[in-house]
Amino acid sequence: MSSFFTAPGAQKRKRPSANEAPKKRLATASKGYKSNSRAPPSKPAPASKKIDRDESISGSDLDSEDGDDVPERAGSEGESEESEDEKETAAEKRLRLAQRYLEKTRQEVEEIDTIGFDAEEIDRDLLAERLQEDIAEAKGRIYRKIASELDFQNAAHTQFRWNSASVTSVAVCSPYAYTTTKDGELTKWRLQDLPKDQWPQTTKKKPKKPPAPPKRKPDRICFSKADSKRAKDKSYQGHIGAIIAVKASQDGKFVVTGGVDRRMVIHNAEDLKPIRAFSHHRDAVTGLAFRRGTNQLYSCSKDRTVKVWSLDELAYIETLFGHQDEILDIDALAQERCVSVGARDRTARYWKVPEESQLVFRGGGPGEKKRKASAVHEGSMDRVAMIDDEMFITGSDNGDVALWSIHRKKAVFTISCAHGRDSALKLSEVSAERNPDPKVIPTPQPRAITALRTIPYADVVLTGSWDGYVRVWRLSDDKKKLEAIGVLGGVEGGQAAPMEGVVANGVAVDAAKTQKTGNSDLVKGIVNDIALFERGDRGRDGLCVVVGTGKEMRLGRWKFIKDGRCGAMVFEVPKLPKPKGANGDVADHEDEEK
Repeated sequence: MSSFFTAPGAQKRKRPSANEAPKKRLATASKGYKSNSRAPPSKPAPASKKIDRDESISGSDLDSEDGDDVPERAGSEGESEESEDEKETAAEKRLRLAQRYLEKTRQEVEEIDTIGFDAEEIDRDLLAERLQEDIAEAKGRIYRKIASELDFQNAAHTQFRWNSASVTSVAVCSPYAYTTTKDGELTKWRLQDLPKDQWPQTTKKKPKKPPAPPKRKPDRICFSKADSKRAKDKSYQGHIGAIIAVKASQDGKFVVTGGVDRRMVIHNAEDLKPIRAFSHHRDAVTGLAFRRGTNQLYSCSKDRTVKVWSLDELAYIETLFGHQDEILDIDALAQERCVSVGARDRTARYWKVPEESQLVFRGGGPGEKKRKASAVHEGSMDRVAMIDDEMFITGSDNGDVALWSIHRKKAVFTISCAHGRDSALKLSEVSAERNPDPKVIPTPQPRAITALRTIPYADVVLTGSWDGYVRVWRLSDDKKKLEAIGVLGGVEGGQAAPMEGVVANGVAVDAAKTQKTGNSDLVKGIVNDIALFERGDRGRDGLCVVVGTGKEMRLGRWKFIKDGRCGAMVFEVPKLPKPKGANGDVADHEDEEK
């Protein structure tokens, strides 16, 4: 039973004094809105005095369109105010809020690019497209087909590193990137800006001088390092061991890291100073995921649990149980859902947090020769990434990339050996005999999927391994298969990227039909993580991809690349030029001086 001391602060009210007249409580305009004035019933305020309130369709609190808060009006006991929604019906209120939402969206669209467009065309095309995208994202469905609009092969790249060990994880919050290493370092980098000629111009005048070339390598802003000597210091809020996971909140306030020291540390994003360290997990924290647009956080660990946190209150919420082996990765989008993979229990679990339920998707199956299209992940499920709230991708240590839907128990589509196989060992490396039998050479092993990332609510999938490339895949229009696009930054030279052994749903992929690449082993080392963000408004200026590399894998040392580089690579993926229309004009408007 609730009492005055257990009820929330918003529900507590003062009792009126004996000489004070009871005050009438006005109905709030929407859920979560608190009225800042109360009036006695004896003298109502005139109808002309109303408070302008900026309300959203969902009923959340917003600032006024002018940028000023609604002022509080203090006066004598006889003065009062009246809410504007007391005389309107529910239908009129919905209409008013919808009109305000449309007007606000129209203004945002017009601010993007209005040169050369009339109001009718904006209302018909751009505004309708924006509303459709908002509805689709609210429903958690894929709504963007952008794989054909990005020029992945011509992506410019640059590599940066600092004297450190293998990079284990990467996170981005434009224009900053955060990297973690096995020696316990968390580093903040400022990424380069795009050249001025790539940004949309607001005037028709050409600059007198050409824009200066941007600085390619990111700037190191600050860093923090784990201190193993303070393991017994209870007041110390930082890491005391290697860091293997990092994520940054969308609002740019927090950076969260997880390590082998069983700690999850909340950092201030500005200077990377630790705010709070949580030690609720009983084993290494292997993965982190923010709920899109919020500060709700999901963490997974080798202790077989998923924990839910709220960073706004710096509080632990609950624990989710179900996996039978250590959990190696987790991902989430806008809704209160998350997907995790349980290594050698060969399951991916789709958690419905409010309903306290889960969907189990099982991989595994017979050997590789007898494997069917639906039997995947013979080894360990290591990576997972969500496409939308109904579809997700998993990667395993046997090189499989699988497409899953929550409406099917089995994988929708599977690509075996997505990054090919390792080269066969030499006979001298296998046997010390003078005349060894060539049959002693073991079968070349497939390259594991060590990194996996998707563009939320879009048809682009990126995978990484140790073959020297970050490969790009496209979700088909019918959402039933993955198609190979090519590799990041590989078009010069005209050499075919090695794709031997790739099998898509039981059908071998012809290496001659794959995209071309120029530099052999473009990415030096093991790709341990991939992070990305879209440039400009809704990706109109391209895509930025940050790839973390190292000599060792992020969770162990069973794979070692001698000539690998410990650091990160930044790829700037430009947009393809729009095709010309019947009159010879480019479909997308460009500001040029004729």
